Amino acid sequence: MLKKWVALLVAAILMLGLVGCGKSSTPTEAPKKKAKIGIITGTVAQNEEEIRAAEKMVQKYGKDVILMKTYPDNFMKEQETTISNLLAFAADPDVKAIVMVQAVPGAAAGFEKVREKRPDILLIGGVPAEDPDMIGRKADIVLQADELAMGRTIPAQAKKMGADTIVHYSFPRHMSYPMLAARRDIMKQESEKLGLKFIDATAPDPLGDAGVPGAQQFILEDVPRKVKEFGKKVNFFSTNCAMQEPLIKATLETGAIYAQQCCPSPFHGYPGALGIKIPKEKAGDMAYINDQIKAAIKEKGGSGKFATWPVKINMLFVEAGAEYAKDWIDGKIKTKNDKDALVKKLNDIAGTPITATTYSGKDKAGKDVKFDNFYMVLSEYIIY
Repeated sequence: MLKKWVALLVAAILMLGLVGCGKSSTPTEAPKKKAKIGIITGTVAQNEEEIRAAEKMVQKYGKDVILMKTYPDNFMKEQETTISNLLAFAADPDVKAIVMVQAVPGAAAGFEKVREKRPDILLIGGVPAEDPDMIGRKADIVLQADELAMGRTIPAQAKKMGADTIVHYSFPRHMSYPMLAARRDIMKQESEKLGLKFIDATAPDPLGDAGVPGAQQFILEDVPRKVKEFGKKVNFFSTNCAMQEPLIKATLETGAIYAQQCCPSPFHGYPGALGIKIPKEKAGDMAYINDQIKAAIKEKGGSGKFATWPVKINMLFVEAGAEYAKDWIDGKIKTKNDKDALVKKLNDIAGTPITATTYSGKDKAGKDVKFDNFYMVLSEYIIY
């Protein structure tokens, strides 16, 4: 009898224990992991704008949402490293989108390998350096300044600012990029139509033996030579990001003209060339930086001879790409390529009207191709 009562007592105690801990007895759901976006850019040595835009996205959404990587400075010789960095993003099952600006050589191959492992990932490439027919087939969205239209707008803007000559600095590697080569050809044709002399000038490749410092030193030394030869009504243009600071500096010192950078933006080249320090609280403040640039140029007698787009174009591609990717991950955008949603993002972030048209051209076989995921972006000018 005693055993029976003891057994009943033990059972009652156990029941009370279960009731008292009822809340913990139900399995709790594991916290939902946040979907991640991988952003890969060049280093500060190649183009500071892009990495700063990526950092801005990290500050906005946190390191647990935005992952950052860079591709090598010598990306032409180290494409395998670029591909490996892209695959490292794909190896994380929580990464749902990758934004790459600039989409340097190796991007298409990297996107293809990512697609093989993770067909679910959204792939966005900005400022592509590979054939449109190649990158357009590998990425979900491609973003590029309208290089072909700039072949017309740059000479027109240069003439508007008083130029009678255009000097086009580039090197064989860049002229192997289909878009850059096509822009150069259009620029030459348009210059001749407008009565401008067009000068092809070969500069050292920043990826060559002399590196970025050698290429920059060449610009500082060659611009005065060109002004001595052609006069002050010469407009300088270079296809390379790393050359913009010395080109702005030398153009201002010689009294020549500078209608636009390779990647138009008030933030590209101008602050460094003019010694403008941007306080943290003014980072991204377009009105502030434009006022600072205008004042610095006026002080050195260059008013009316310098211009750009009122859009931080490469930064725009990073930010718009990340914001678009986040809305797609959150289900606010239903398809990987939604033109209306993308254009709205571009305009909202740019804060000024821009146009985006889709690419049509020729493939390597000479056949007509059209890509409804390859967007060519164009803006108006601001003159300092």
